[in-house]
Amino acid sequence: MSRTIVLIATLDTKGREAAFLRDCIRARRHRVLLVDAGVQGRPAVAADVTRAQVARAAGRSLRALAHGNDRGTAVAAMAEGVEVVVRRLYARGQLDAVFGIGGSAGTTIATQAMRALPVGVPKLMVSTLASGNTRPYVGTKDITMMYSVVDISGLNRVSRAVFSNAAAAVSAMASARRTSRSDLPLLAATMFGVTTPCVEKVRAALESPEAGYEMLVFHATGTGGQAMEGLIRDGLIAGVLDITTTELADELVGGVLSAGPHRLEAAGDRGIPQVVCPGAIDMVNFGPRETVPAQWAHRRFHQHNPTVTLMRTTPEENRRLGEWTAEKLNKARGPVAVVLPLRGVSQIDAPGFSFHDPEADAAYREGLLHALDTRKIQVRQVDAHINDDRFAAEVVSTFLALSQGR
Repeated sequence: MSRTIVLIATLDTKGREAAFLRDCIRARRHRVLLVDAGVQGRPAVAADVTRAQVARAAGRSLRALAHGNDRGTAVAAMAEGVEVVVRRLYARGQLDAVFGIGGSAGTTIATQAMRALPVGVPKLMVSTLASGNTRPYVGTKDITMMYSVVDISGLNRVSRAVFSNAAAAVSAMASARRTSRSDLPLLAATMFGVTTPCVEKVRAALESPEAGYEMLVFHATGTGGQAMEGLIRDGLIAGVLDITTTELADELVGGVLSAGPHRLEAAGDRGIPQVVCPGAIDMVNFGPRETVPAQWAHRRFHQHNPTVTLMRTTPEENRRLGEWTAEKLNKARGPVAVVLPLRGVSQIDAPGFSFHDPEADAAYREGLLHALDTRKIQVRQVDAHINDDRFAAEVVSTFLALSQGR
């Protein structure tokens, strides 16, 4: 079946290469819509969506951008315009995959448009920057980055090989793309290694034929929480089991796995049912032991592995975490419940383990209950450890009651 692949390039500097890629894709019997994101020079090949149309989509004048002598402004404007164009094409059913080539400017422009598309739409970026830190370009979306090896400046034996492989890859992704046929409501849950037993029990119960849900589990490593919140905001998630809110501790204290200041807000903004637990709020994450800031030298640590060092949160930090969690949940537009384990919030917070600290755990509960609007938010306190069967069962029954009541 023929598919439509949107190819994004600056056709003044990358026109010859774009034409080569277009022809490679057409040879595989797919349609190509060529989008010109250039500003300055003359396009080397005709575009299906011209640079003037891209600029207008951003509410800008191409002439003004070209004569403004401000490359940063021009790149930002064309990135905005390409994003608008790509969103429109997708909404009209005229986009099955998106493909980009470029250096720093081209990568910035094309990947902004890619990040605007839902997970599952094929996205491939051939870039001179793909061998370094790609997080600014990938974000939390399923963007495939391919290193160009040589600069994208003309065609040669190396670039032809890389481009041919890239064209074959995006063509195959477009051909293989299938939309989900599942009609089960989709749930999201957060997990860490130290809360895995709880999450696995909850997932098994809610994915049973009796419950009838499908669950996505996100590793609470900063990007995991961001990815989950992004899918919630995209409207794909029907309910949340936020069992592992540890990313808040990293944001508050300064660990390396923060999901940013707006973690734990998307579900409330969307008004979907959510059950929240203090999973792994006993820890702040750092890299190897020598990377822990000197100011924390006196604290209690657990060496998870040679590259991950965990620092125990204090009663003061936990009290603030409880208050902060309550502040976020109080703003929720949908049904919310908090389920609190009274015998430990992680595998290493159990009695006899290195982070066991009932005083610190109690401080979290005190801060939460002091600030939480319990008139509209349910609180269940369970005399069990977070990984006990009893606690998982309470999480499941609480969520089912919330969702059915809604």
